[in-house]
Amino acid sequence: MGRKIHTVSINFTGGIISPGYLQELLRIAAAAGVSAVRFGLRQQLLIDVPVQYFKQFSTDCRQQKINFYEPEVCPNITSSYPAAGIFITDSWLSEGVYKDVFDLFDYTPALKVNICDSQQTFVPFFTGHINWITSEHAHYWRLFVRFPGTDKLLAWPDLVYTNDIGRVSQTIETLLQKGYAGPDNLHAQTAARISYMGRPISHELELPSFHLPYYEGFNRYNNGYWLGIYRRDEFYPLEFLQDVCAICLETRTGQLYATPWKTIIIKSIDPAHRSLWDYTLGKFRINVRHAANELNWQVEENSEDGLVLKRHIIRHFDIADVRTYGLCFNVRLEHTTGQFGSVVIRKQENKHGSKLKYMQRYDILYTQGFNPNSATLLLFREQVAKEHLGPYLVSLCKEFYEKASETNTLQDFVSSRQALIPVKPPERTVHQCRQCLSVYDETLGETAQGITPGTSFNALPASFGCPLCGAAAAEFEEVSESALGV
Repeated sequence: MGRKIHTVSINFTGGIISPGYLQELLRIAAAAGVSAVRFGLRQQLLIDVPVQYFKQFSTDCRQQKINFYEPEVCPNITSSYPAAGIFITDSWLSEGVYKDVFDLFDYTPALKVNICDSQQTFVPFFTGHINWITSEHAHYWRLFVRFPGTDKLLAWPDLVYTNDIGRVSQTIETLLQKGYAGPDNLHAQTAARISYMGRPISHELELPSFHLPYYEGFNRYNNGYWLGIYRRDEFYPLEFLQDVCAICLETRTGQLYATPWKTIIIKSIDPAHRSLWDYTLGKFRINVRHAANELNWQVEENSEDGLVLKRHIIRHFDIADVRTYGLCFNVRLEHTTGQFGSVVIRKQENKHGSKLKYMQRYDILYTQGFNPNSATLLLFREQVAKEHLGPYLVSLCKEFYEKASETNTLQDFVSSRQALIPVKPPERTVHQCRQCLSVYDETLGETAQGITPGTSFNALPASFGCPLCGAAAAEFEEVSESALGV
């Protein structure tokens, strides 16, 4: 029988982690018999505290003013802040603006709030209930409300100014929790309670094409490196994270970042300090070069069955040598809403009451356009046994690339390049006298003989003669201007 645990969530607003704060938290966790911790889909820390030490853990946290919550009771504010500077390089949403937005939340949200840059695809847009996405206008935001327990999205009819994000979010949360407003009147009810600065929306949000950047390992960043760390079993040894905090504090690396992929990122690593990170990764045997087809998965929190299913499918992908770039896979065993993925493996309800796992069946679905931020799910196959999931998913991957290849990108590129090549205009010609080499230019005519400019050579009157030697028109020949050296 496994030991009894009490799982708690520690929120890091926007995924930003102070090394000193985390170090103190890890010290408290270690004293409570914890040996490893996990990061969640909402960029929070999940700690499984043994029941016999939970009272001590609670007391120590309270003394250090560390707040913890039951998972899902107080969801973390999720943001694309970890991607700033490494996956997002040209945006008005700077790191300073992120922090200003976080400071506007002077209350603890009970609903899920997402703060995202519209140019990135690293952090899901709509997994929150209150989803803020940057617009093309600096300091104005689009808002999408996903009603709790559903995937129904309400697009706010106007843009909201940065300084009003906190008040609007709190008002919407109050209205939804008390049942005062629904999809038809939420905006009107909010506007009736508070005033905020807004501006009209000129066009609908265009979802960027999904491409998950490779977020693991050492990568060049400005004059240094950033490091991404992923764990196959989702558990991070406590001692390893303690060393990570120690290196950050010693090298004055101010922040760590938790991501929605249950990973951590460390930015601004000085090349002179890379040996410290190499030593620590080696000391704890931390692998930082996993295959890309393993990194593009979203599995529910605390779901060992979900991880088993993921590993089973990845093994098949490896054998089939299948490409999955541009796709994101989501395993849904318990929850059915607020998930992120362009391909969804969803467990069917067990209608027969059998506990035998080989009897379990799954549905395979995919989002419209294979964009994981889309809320529209389309059925690909249903009632699929576990051993058949791999072949069907390989087939779906093939369909994805076939659709992507319908537009001949190479031909479009060649055509666009050819369109940029300037077309040389046809060379202009004139008529030259064979006797004296005098020239008749149609654009000038011959005013001394009453021939107006624009008169073509073929329209010259019979009386025309060379103005220099008097030769008739028959003595003239057509020549190009370039041959004359003009």
